[in-house]
Amino acid sequence: MSWEKALEEYGLLVEERLEKTFSEAIKEAEGYHSFIKDVYTGLREFTLRRGKRLASCSTILTYRGYAGTVDERILKVGAGIELYRQSILVHDDLVDMEETRRGGKTIHRLFSDKHDERLGEGVAVFLGNIAFSLAVQTIMGSGFPIEKVTEAISLLSQGYREVNESQILDLLFEYKNVDVDEWQAMASKRAASLFKVTMVMGGILAGAPEEDLKLLRNAAVNMGYAFDIQDDIIDTFASEEQYGRPPCGDLKLGKKPLHIVYTLKSPDQEAERVLNNLRGRRNLNGEEVETVRKLVRRTGGLDSAKADSRKYAEEAKRMITMTSMLEEVKGLFNSLIAYIENSLDWYK
Repeated sequence: MSWEKALEEYGLLVEERLEKTFSEAIKEAEGYHSFIKDVYTGLREFTLRRGKRLASCSTILTYRGYAGTVDERILKVGAGIELYRQSILVHDDLVDMEETRRGGKTIHRLFSDKHDERLGEGVAVFLGNIAFSLAVQTIMGSGFPIEKVTEAISLLSQGYREVNESQILDLLFEYKNVDVDEWQAMASKRAASLFKVTMVMGGILAGAPEEDLKLLRNAAVNMGYAFDIQDDIIDTFASEEQYGRPPCGDLKLGKKPLHIVYTLKSPDQEAERVLNNLRGRRNLNGEEVETVRKLVRRTGGLDSAKADSRKYAEEAKRMITMTSMLEEVKGLFNSLIAYIENSLDWYK
């Protein structure tokens, strides 16, 4: 089985459990208020839009790597992990003022268009919180022993705190100069934290040895760094047809992904001046987008970020290989990491 096939197969199984969770929530809401029913219906549609389900599948694959099987309990946990992921995305979209995600409206946009901005934004705040609550409830009801569930929920709670801390820094960095160390501190609690929660939870629930949990934590953090850098490069260099969104979305918000941090720290003062002039403009045209790309290439910002991503990817693969997971599952994870690494060559 390839990692693509694993994501597809397990993703569909997770979606079946999500559908059941939402059906129960919507039925319960019918006895409370029609608008709350609409809110849950909106969250269901948002969550079930087709995606890779990388977070939930990471949990399921890690569990399989130690337990040797995939059972109903871990599929329920996978649904909980997916709800956890959506809770983060709902808030992230609101803060970044995103209009669309995976081919549909973001939650705040959906309800703003139906009502007004204040209500739409308020619903997004509360619905993100509700999604996290549903995640906790789903994992608690998975059927694993209570001591394992308690450990899993503690990990989830810590991860949620970390992601929110990183989002605060990500927002702050729009307003200040940032060096590579600061970027790394922020990123250590972003995708790195998400991978850590998902992979370590699978290990905990399968009874992985403590030494392996340490290896999984380190592998996950390095995977997160590699993924973050790759994803940010895609945002700048992929076309709208490739990415599904207009390019340079981060720059339009004034964000500072790693390749931009490297560019701004280069001795090229013209690049710094032009980039600072373009950062924060939400209406960048095609010529300005191409100017950004040329500057990031010229200063070595792209090559430096790629080198860092590859370094983290190689370390993640090394850690995965050292675990006692099934060799097949190690291979799936390492193939996924290699895909992230190799995709860097698409953008030059």
